[in-house]
Formats: sequence, structure tokens, C-alpha cells
Amino acid sequence: MMARSATDVFAETMTPEMIAASDLRARELLDEYDTLQKLRKALDLTQEHIGRKMGKKQVSVAQLEKRSDFLLSTLRDYVEALGGELELVVKFKDHAPVRLAGVGEKGVLDIPRRPAAEPDGAPPSRPA
Repeated sequence: MMARSATDVFAETMTPEMIAASDLRARELLDEYDTLQKLRKALDLTQEHIGRKMGKKQVSVAQLEKRSDFLLSTLRDYVEALGGELELVVKFKDHAPVRLAGVGEKGVLDIPRRPAAEPDGAPPSRPA
């Protein structure tokens, strides 16, 4: 069975008005719950539940919720385990917000890097 996005499921099971109301409530929750732990509890989810969805142990989720600095991919995994979708928006004064796509997504780090030059500035040597 192929994985389906939450957007597809919502479109099939909810009216546009229901989706808009759900989006509004999600924004309210995010404004009201300023930590991952508060947000998880507001959704009535346990650390064990989140851990299972993330493929981690409960203790790892507890540690994550106490941190203020972590990888965006980890935050994305956590938010998806909550049933949400992470968007990264950059705001500038006198400029429209910019949504960054691809930041923290799986597979981005799988892109092969160009080998670094040798210390003498010569191109990297190739194995024989």
C-alpha cells in the first residue's frame, strides 16, 4: 500500500470549511503552546506514541522536548508524528514572507558531495 499524504486524506474526508477550521485551530494551538511538550499534550498524545511514530524510544522523545536546539529534520519528524506538517518561513522587514522548501527534508543530505581538493591545491586523487 502506497503512503498517502495528510492533505489527500483531508481532501477526501473533510469539506473545505472543515479543513479551514482545522488549519485555524492548528494555528491557535501553535500560538498557545510554545513548547513541543505543551503542543503534544494539547493533542493528547504520549511520548511513547510519538516515539513509535518516529522510530525512537520514549526517553529520546523526552530528551528532544527539553532541547531548544536540534536538527530541522528531527523537528519535522516530531511534527509529522503529531500529525502536522512543518513549514519554515523566513520573515524580513519590508518583504513578503519566504517559505523555504527542502530545508530539513529527508534525502537532502544524500546528495553526493564533490571531493575536497588536496592540501597542495591539486584536484583530489582517484583510487586506482
